[in-house]
Amino acid sequence: MAELRRNKQSLSKQRHLIAFYKPKSTTAEQFRTIRSNVDFSQVDSELKTIMLTSSGPGEGKSTSSANLAVVMAQQGKRVLLIDADLRKPTMHYTFRLSNTEGLTTLLRKLTTFDDSVKKTEVDNLFVLTSGPIPPNPAELLSSVGMASFIKHALTLFDTVIIDTPPILAVTDAQVLANLCDGAILVVRSGVAEKEAALKAKDLLTKAKARILGVILNAKPINKGSDYYYYNYYGND
Repeated sequence: MAELRRNKQSLSKQRHLIAFYKPKSTTAEQFRTIRSNVDFSQVDSELKTIMLTSSGPGEGKSTSSANLAVVMAQQGKRVLLIDADLRKPTMHYTFRLSNTEGLTTLLRKLTTFDDSVKKTEVDNLFVLTSGPIPPNPAELLSSVGMASFIKHALTLFDTVIIDTPPILAVTDAQVLANLCDGAILVVRSGVAEKEAALKAKDLLTKAKARILGVILNAKPINKGSDYYYYNYYGND
């Protein structure tokens, strides 16, 4: 039973980090295309902090955040991935890391930067897990300490990617939009409703976020193949 459990955990990890474990897959190639589009959108201004959100839960924003971080690190950039979903965090599961310390303990000054940020098996990629779930996520994310932390992180990393909660559920993503150079909306095919996706876009716009575009994921192609990730950049 223990061996079976380990095998299931390994397969789950590989499925979530497909850009690392299956770099030649269709999905991994799509994430590299997304990375290229992000790079091309930096003509007028530098994009060093990027947040990902969705209209609702279960749309794949955390998986997208993790794989985008992987392909950026594979490009040679020093990348920090922050799990700022302080309500239903998942990055510690994806990367098999301890979550006893993380963003919440760092902001509360219970741990140091070096204690909280963890190296991963992906070269150049570091992860700051959420830490213990707090009673006041929005207050922590809108604090002076959060802004100061991101400013400090940018002195150590080339790119900071932030996974945020669904924007229609709570205000956390809107709060973080003001701290980021760009935002990406993740939409799951067959799950997200058009009205919800449009409302999510409107909320990001009201928060003065620079919307880089949309990732449409989980659109199946041929039976037995990887999920296809389609990326579109623009504000049309």
